[in-house]
Amino acid sequence: MSALLLCLEIVNGWIIDRYQVKTDKNSGILNDCNKWGEEHGNPRYILDLTLSCITVSIKTREIVNELPEVEFEQ
Repeated sequence: MSALLLCLEIVNGWIIDRYQVKTDKNSGILNDCNKWGEEHGNPRYILDLTLSCITVSIKTREIVNELPEVEFEQ
């Protein structure tokens, strides 16, 4: 698996884990990020978050690949 695919898998797993629709057992409050996005005028919230995470991951990978190799004494 390429580093990019692994990175995308981690990002998507993190978003899915954190932003799934669920109800709090104690309070009964529904946690629905889709409704939050609509209430705040951004129904694309999750999509935009996912795209931002992917962009940051790709740019980070590009920067890391351009860093010079460092050798450490043992």
